[in-house]
Amino acid sequence: MSKDIQAIDQLVHQYGDLKKEIAKVIVGQEDVVDQVVLSIFCKGHSLLVGVPGLAKTLLVNTISEVLGLTFSRIQFTPDLMPSDIIGAEILDENRHFKFIRGPIFANIVLADEINRTPPKTQSALLEAMQERSVTSSGQTFKMEDPFFVLATQNPIEQEGTYPLPEAQLDRFMFNIQVDYPSFAEEVAIVKGTTGDHKPVLEHILDGRTIMDIQALIRRVPVSDQVMEYAVRIASYTRPDNPDAPAFVKDYLSWGAGPRASQFLVLGAKAYAATRGKYSPDREDVRAVAEPILRHRIVKNYKAEAEGMTESSIIQKILGAAAEIS
Repeated sequence: MSKDIQAIDQLVHQYGDLKKEIAKVIVGQEDVVDQVVLSIFCKGHSLLVGVPGLAKTLLVNTISEVLGLTFSRIQFTPDLMPSDIIGAEILDENRHFKFIRGPIFANIVLADEINRTPPKTQSALLEAMQERSVTSSGQTFKMEDPFFVLATQNPIEQEGTYPLPEAQLDRFMFNIQVDYPSFAEEVAIVKGTTGDHKPVLEHILDGRTIMDIQALIRRVPVSDQVMEYAVRIASYTRPDNPDAPAFVKDYLSWGAGPRASQFLVLGAKAYAATRGKYSPDREDVRAVAEPILRHRIVKNYKAEAEGMTESSIIQKILGAAAEIS
């Protein structure tokens, strides 16, 4: 246990150095950076939702560089085939079949505009996310650890898209909203990107260290009260739960499954550890609840008509769960 305490103390310094290095390139977006890094420490995947031009690709590329990981970007288009992602077999010069690995074989994979490709191609990526392996011609190829998928989605341009079904969205640990920068941040962005200065990034971590951090996060102890609190929050999103608040039954047609409870606990562990706490409390669960639940609840017509957002419903659920001691 004393070794884990020392490891958490060291993680706090590593996390601070990591954020400083990322800030050399990425101005603002602290919550976005925080959530992406937390998902990596939890061995989870993230979906980044934001309009074009908000540096989502640059953010992912920067994070992969400071983490010392290999990076691959896949631009999803309507004509993209599964073999364009996972690779294909070809005949080599000796007339033997040889598997040529696709861009999915990287530590961090950016799936750009994932909803622009048909379900068959989406499923090829989602198999790799869930199983951490791909299958081609009856052969299974394991992904190299650590492995993360960071997908992006444009929330405003839905023409010619194939929205991800709820069951597939559930594979993502976080749904991260990327918003416009503030005025001061945008001025800083323009100053930093219209000159000839190019920041030099240092590797703060490496693949082996990240895997050690993932194992450390799993070992962080959680009290039964905090675990029950996380499960209560997830269960309160389900309209058919007799204990769910009345507004949930009014506004939601579907709620989060057990995977949400698992991610709430894991996310709280990582959030607490990166802030020097040796065990998470309710505040840590609440801190990660919104990006974990946002894509796991389905609003009904009444919620749409009354202008209720996922965020406002989640905040009401957190309030209702906090009232139960």
